[in-house]
Amino acid sequence: MFQRPLIFGIVNITPDSFSDGGRYFAADAAVAHAKRLASEGADVIDLGPASSNPDAAPVSAEEEICRLAPVMEALAGEGIALSVDSFRPQTQAFALSRGASWLNDIRGFAEPSFHPALAASDARLVLMHSIQREGNADRRETPEGDIVDQICRFFEARITALVAAGVARGRLVLDPGMGFFLGPRPETSFEVLARIGEIEARFGLPVFVSVSRKSFLRAVTGRAPGEAGAATLAAELLAVQRGARLIRTHEPGPLADALAVLARFGTKSLG
Repeated sequence: MFQRPLIFGIVNITPDSFSDGGRYFAADAAVAHAKRLASEGADVIDLGPASSNPDAAPVSAEEEICRLAPVMEALAGEGIALSVDSFRPQTQAFALSRGASWLNDIRGFAEPSFHPALAASDARLVLMHSIQREGNADRRETPEGDIVDQICRFFEARITALVAAGVARGRLVLDPGMGFFLGPRPETSFEVLARIGEIEARFGLPVFVSVSRKSFLRAVTGRAPGEAGAATLAAELLAVQRGARLIRTHEPGPLADALAVLARFGTKSLG
């Protein structure tokens, strides 16, 4: 039977996003966009208070919280599940205190001192792998060797640390990283996309994929970020085909429509 993945709709509360150029930096614009994405089929709204692309400027936890606070307050009574995309423990603590259902961390919750606070919460945790390990993406080359094996070794260490701190294993979701988080060559991201099933099988945990408008898709199509909708949807459906259970996207509407069509055909359409 076809299993529809959860859809995370992206809202960048930033002035320097590669994908939307700060269109939703103002709190009222971010709130309106979040509501629109939810109406179009997003199950969760992923709020990003800092950009993580290679050209983005660093943002302090205090500034992240300043950007998040009015948006989370405005959305609190809307019945919309919220995720906060930050690797800073102070920001994560704020998000938990404001009722975030999910935390999405590009460093994979690397700070052991914050693990007890994570254990005391009931939020789901998205552990992302990156070859950088620290902070934003950059343009370094992918390390030599089997990339999926490297990803799995990273997850093994993070899962072990979090579970040892008291985080229930079933709260964890695995994001292998995409685009510059895997390296500058498009082939690396396509290889990981094709092998998502290996990651899920190894850990028995759901895999989260975020390919929306990313550089590796634009490299093979020659499209600008705002023109990468078709390439994004194709990659997202490939991820679903290979076993992804959560998809993070700028455009939940087309993805929700495509998933509705796939559901009518069942698993045979994905074979």
